[in-house]
Amino acid sequence: MSTQTFTLPDVGEGLTEAEIVSWRVAPGDTVAVNDVICEIETAKSLVELPSPHAGTVGELLAEEGATIDVGTPIITFVQDDGSAPVAEPSAPAADEGSGSVLVGYGSGSGASSRRRRPAARPVRSSVGVIAKPPIRKLARDLGVDLAAVTPTGADGEVTREDVMTQAQQASVFRNIRTPEWGDVREETVPAPAPAPVGLARGVAAPAHPAPAGAAPERPESAPDERTESIPVKGVRKASANAMVQSAYTAPHVTVWKEVDASRTMELVKRLKASPDFADVKVSPLLIMARAVIWAVRRTPMVNAAWVQGGNGADILVRHYVNLGIAAATPRGLIVPNIKDAQNLGMRDLARALNRLTLTAREGKSTPADQQGGTITITNIGVFGMDAGTPIINPGESGIVAMGTISQKPWVVDGEVRPRWVTTVAGSFDHRVIDGDEMSRFIADVAAVLEEPALLVD
Repeated sequence: MSTQTFTLPDVGEGLTEAEIVSWRVAPGDTVAVNDVICEIETAKSLVELPSPHAGTVGELLAEEGATIDVGTPIITFVQDDGSAPVAEPSAPAADEGSGSVLVGYGSGSGASSRRRRPAARPVRSSVGVIAKPPIRKLARDLGVDLAAVTPTGADGEVTREDVMTQAQQASVFRNIRTPEWGDVREETVPAPAPAPVGLARGVAAPAHPAPAGAAPERPESAPDERTESIPVKGVRKASANAMVQSAYTAPHVTVWKEVDASRTMELVKRLKASPDFADVKVSPLLIMARAVIWAVRRTPMVNAAWVQGGNGADILVRHYVNLGIAAATPRGLIVPNIKDAQNLGMRDLARALNRLTLTAREGKSTPADQQGGTITITNIGVFGMDAGTPIINPGESGIVAMGTISQKPWVVDGEVRPRWVTTVAGSFDHRVIDGDEMSRFIADVAAVLEEPALLVD
């Protein structure tokens, strides 16, 4: 018998640490090569870590929730004589069936006879629902009740698109849901005592005897149920650092314009009915993406970057578009991008948007997916917002926000008519882009939404 120790590998792009989100094995479990042993969260994504060894799990050396440096031992394996370890990986790769795996380990789809620990997350009731394990995991992560999903797959199977549609529909109303009345009509909550003059809240006052008849003091060990502390780490930590860096480095200027998007809505309706788009989800975001790519070609500076060097600064003008799409995921905000989006036709761009959105919401976007972006779109309209002042993604000079599309009274040829109206807003790095350029760019995006025929060259 021999013991092998597995250390946390660098799962790609020079990351230095990761959080152990959950263990999928326990001491005594039998594992095979490529069996998932734990789920880790890096600053970029959620990754399932496969086993490099076959044998029996000896000891778990890191606790769930702990942030571990690369190279730190995390687990031991007990092996029979003659079994050999597999080379450790260096970068992650995505696999559609089993989630993210590491290069050199295969797909991780082989069967396993080991004992599984109960899942850390509560499993919703879905008795009688036909869905593959990855689909069930996606539904659990997004908080979707599979029993409430209308299946469209063969033999009544719930597909990924079904789960995503259910999640997106729920997100539109999440902020306006009416809370239910509780059974308790009245409740007494201990009010915090005012701090004595000269003492800030949270600073202990000198001890004094309680006056006669006063209520007993709250024990110091009692938890404070009025507040909650959430550790900032992983994707949330990386996103926060990036936003602070951008906000305090690039001088932001935001402009916006209201747009009659009625013809965009008509085009979306026609595309949905077209056989060429039968297997692709079509939304106004597709037209927005095409509009941004088209407008970038007319105003290249919005796609440029400010590069600070030792001998001064340069502006890097990029003649390609790696189109970033800001995605709100269960683990925080990420911005994966579509590489060379300028080369994609309408249908291919729609497919790329579908893949990007699905991968992001599953938490499977790789570091490479999120690097090299040149300009970003954030679709705040899905949350019912009209407009906003978005912060530029680091390494870029522009970001465009698309507001909700709703019917409003609009003056057409001197008459007030109901039209589908949205607001397009854009934030720009004023070091790179002048006022006339940013205004012209947003005007071009708005023009395409008003008349999508401009996309036909």
